[in-house]
Amino acid sequence: MSWFVVPSHSRARTRAPASSTCEPPPTLGAVRAAGVNDSGHVRSFAARRGRVSPLTRERIAEYFPRHEIPSGPLTPMQAFGREAPAVLEIGCGHGAAALAYAEEHPDHDLLAVDVFTPALARMLAAADRRGVTNLWLHQGDAVALLRDRVAPSTFAAVHLFFPDPWPKAKHAKRRFVSAYTLDLVASRLVPGGHLLIATDHALYAAHARDVLAAHPRFVVTEGERPPWRPTDGFEAKGLAAGRAITEFRATLVD
Repeated sequence: MSWFVVPSHSRARTRAPASSTCEPPPTLGAVRAAGVNDSGHVRSFAARRGRVSPLTRERIAEYFPRHEIPSGPLTPMQAFGREAPAVLEIGCGHGAAALAYAEEHPDHDLLAVDVFTPALARMLAAADRRGVTNLWLHQGDAVALLRDRVAPSTFAAVHLFFPDPWPKAKHAKRRFVSAYTLDLVASRLVPGGHLLIATDHALYAAHARDVLAAHPRFVVTEGERPPWRPTDGFEAKGLAAGRAITEFRATLVD
């Protein structure tokens, strides 16, 4: 994933206005009280700066105001305009999986998070062409979003498809799957919710398997590929290169 700065613009909203009684975002103390040690937060994506093309700027101006969640604490009714199961996809890239899930589950709301501006703009343009109205976006660090703006028991599922494997030993601490992020995800899932992980990198699969097995709040099954997810992007490249795709489903238990 890469970092591009979004130009400032007016963001008119068509969703429900913020309530004056909205609860404040979880404090660091509340996060730690929920069993999350904040000292484990590291940035799991690589930063890269570059130009934003005129087409991307046009898409930002047209689609971001309709799909970007409001600032402040995430309240589903305010952000999505209804009460429905909410799903978070971390590192959505160009959004093939996010779009497919949203189309397959119109009664759910899918919040796609990434830092790569052109990819988000392209995803929303595709959503508009395909008539997808239950796809939302947040541009930024998913860990910071979960930690600072999401209340406990908010998401029915969290998706993490083909994260950066950070294969060098000196970079291993930057892998998204860690005891810290699993604590955070567990605290934000509803009871019985699940985390889906897919990777085409054998080292990352072994790492995820070990970290998931060590976590006391997840029951893990392996090898179940979501039927709605298209073979696209990193998955297609991995298969073309002869790499195996490893799938994890971690279900939250009491």
